[in-house]
Amino acid sequence: MMKTDNQRAWLLVLPVLVLVAFSAVIPLMTVVNYSVQDTFGNNQFFWAGLEWFRDQLHSERMWDALWRQLAFSGIILAIEVPLGVFVALNMPKKGVWASVVLVLMSLPLLIPWNVVGTIWQIFGRSDIGLLGYTLDQLGVDYNYTQGFYSAWATVIAMDVWHWTSLVALLAYAGLQSIPDAYYQAARIDQASRWAVFRYIELPKMRGVLTIAILLRFMDSFKIYTEPFVLTGGGPGNSTTFLSIDLVKMALGQFDLGPAAAFSLMYFLVIMVISYVFYIVMTNLDKEDGQ
Repeated sequence: MMKTDNQRAWLLVLPVLVLVAFSAVIPLMTVVNYSVQDTFGNNQFFWAGLEWFRDQLHSERMWDALWRQLAFSGIILAIEVPLGVFVALNMPKKGVWASVVLVLMSLPLLIPWNVVGTIWQIFGRSDIGLLGYTLDQLGVDYNYTQGFYSAWATVIAMDVWHWTSLVALLAYAGLQSIPDAYYQAARIDQASRWAVFRYIELPKMRGVLTIAILLRFMDSFKIYTEPFVLTGGGPGNSTTFLSIDLVKMALGQFDLGPAAAFSLMYFLVIMVISYVFYIVMTNLDKEDGQ
């Protein structure tokens, strides 16, 4: 029998395709257009080719921001993933307290990014902020507006407070999918707590942890609002990450061509590193399954 293809399903997908075209493809093509042109105002553009890309590749400013961004994302992943798993392992699995804890863990995720920056901006002040005042009374030299290490510690603590809940909730979902029979078999075999985690819980969390790592890397690598509100990229350029540097270039200096080239390279770095993360994690899953 000849199978009849029904193409009417495309009518249901068409609104999504149109929406994506307007919200993603068209702006992306506009950025590509700006990245190969130069302008002197009055909406007059001149062909520049790959000049802006070459300038950014040889820009010390861009490389400094990139290393700061990589360091920040690496520190964030090194703290939030183990901490989120630890919190998930100690969360109640059943009962009223399980619901209460889930609500409490979700609260930081509901706070807008600019509000998070404002909260920590006040929290870290030595005159009215609890954190800043306490450290000042203890004799700790802490000033996130003037000290390099203080600024970095505050930005990292802010991100850990804001986003560790996401990793914990994803890990908790993975733990909830483990049948009780696995734990019963482990008790019969008198398996240690580490053995239960290594051979039962961690393999079941591998998939959700892959998602958590990818989400946290992409979010931390694109972070803008929280550090901009908290430190404005300072002191100096110590917390000027790639996104903040890009906004300064595009809006502060109005260098549309270099900013467009910068943004495309920024996008490419995120895509490549995320793809590498994904491949490594999926290969580990395949090796464990053999």
